Amino acid sequence: MTGTKITQQVVDYLRQHRLYLTTAEAGTAGRIIALLADVAGCGDVVESGSVIYSPHALHRLLGVSAETLRDFNVTSPEVAREMALGALRDSPANAVIATTGLCDGDDGTVGFAWGFVSAGGTQIFTRQQRFSGDLHAMQHAAALHALVNLREFHRHMLAGATRSDAHRP
Repeated sequence: MTGTKITQQVVDYLRQHRLYLTTAEAGTAGRIIALLADVAGCGDVVESGSVIYSPHALHRLLGVSAETLRDFNVTSPEVAREMALGALRDSPANAVIATTGLCDGDDGTVGFAWGFVSAGGTQIFTRQQRFSGDLHAMQHAAALHALVNLREFHRHMLAGATRSDAHRP
């Protein structure tokens, strides 16, 4: 399935489920928003996207705790989780994708978080995934991975799964 088809399906899914998305991207360098922006009408379902790299900026702009940054590495799901919560903090969005990690050399380890706000509160699902290839290929693959799994984790949330009991897609 092509990236264009995936992003069209994601925009349609967001619209169908009345989801309004924000992103906080480090590992994907803004590619999630760039992919979505290629779909006409994405502005109806995309609130904002941020690209934030430095640990200082993660703390200052998204509220990622100094302890989390110290105790876990920047590719960790723990950092991605706090990024997602920070992105939702001052946003009208009810869905979030956060990515953090390193895509350099021959290895790209990316921490992901997908979150959803509902009447029952905010559910955050996290994972860590490795990618290979050149920088562009890894970032592109990670962005597509984030978009495909947005639908999956939203379905888990609707079915009552919590961040600790969702299966690993």
